[in-house]
Amino acid sequence: MDAFFAWLTGLIAIVIPGFGATEPPRFNGYVEARYVYAAPATGGPIETISVAEGDVVLDGDLLFRLKQDQQISALQAAEARVAAAEAALANLTTGGREDELDVVRASLQKAEADLSLARETSARSGKLFAEGLIAQSKYDQDRATLASAEAQVKQLSAQLKVSELPARDAQQQQAEANLAAAQADAEAANWALADRTVTAPAAGRVERVYYDPGEVVAAGSPVISILPEGALKVKFYLPETARAEFTLGETVAVSCDGCPDGLIARLSYMASDPQFTPPVIYSRDERQRLSFLVEATLEGASLPPGQPVTVERLK
Repeated sequence: MDAFFAWLTGLIAIVIPGFGATEPPRFNGYVEARYVYAAPATGGPIETISVAEGDVVLDGDLLFRLKQDQQISALQAAEARVAAAEAALANLTTGGREDELDVVRASLQKAEADLSLARETSARSGKLFAEGLIAQSKYDQDRATLASAEAQVKQLSAQLKVSELPARDAQQQQAEANLAAAQADAEAANWALADRTVTAPAAGRVERVYYDPGEVVAAGSPVISILPEGALKVKFYLPETARAEFTLGETVAVSCDGCPDGLIARLSYMASDPQFTPPVIYSRDERQRLSFLVEATLEGASLPPGQPVTVERLK
């Protein structure tokens, strides 16, 4: 009997072409875009927007700028602190200024001249006192003047040496630390100013502009969305019975109403977890109700996001 039905089916297939042939399985899906969003790192009012929806931009092109008066002032103040810290460190490193050293040297020369005169006076007073020609008080006064002149010379000599020396290590280390902190503040202020200008993170077409100049945007809130070239993907769902027939990297055919022929996409993602899971045990009958998300990158074509499509395996 089975042989008879097989013979009859073959005969009908010869008489009626296409009898017994089955259509390849098709799966419904839609086109989704992978947008790139441009958002500021800090919040504030928008000063200018340099692009409009539909414009084509390159990576690094100016998109928009936030008001930056406050950041400019902060940077100028930080740079002034750096200049002051550099001057303080240079002053400690090089020692006293030359004009200050000249004053100490002149004072030392005068003290040395006074010392020479005090020595002569003291020696003369000693001879006169020995001869009984001057009083004891006059001799003592001249000796005190000599001792004072000697002390003055010693003091100014030591002051000159100290003025010519650079600062102590601890003072230099403190000045260097102050300079490093000021430079770090200036760098942070410079980065804060740079963050007020936002450029395109990728080349593509400007899809949406969500704000207007003058509006206040929060940090991290998208202002502009960009659709990069080749960022369209097809999303569809495979039943459990057909999932094992597809593999990552496989090319599939894509078709839609009003679309050009020959569209293809390459499978880039296959979900490991089912998207629709009934709350029952996975029996043979029930597991056929499971569906798995699959994504495929659309190649060589541009379809509008949201476009319904049909996906099938290439023959």
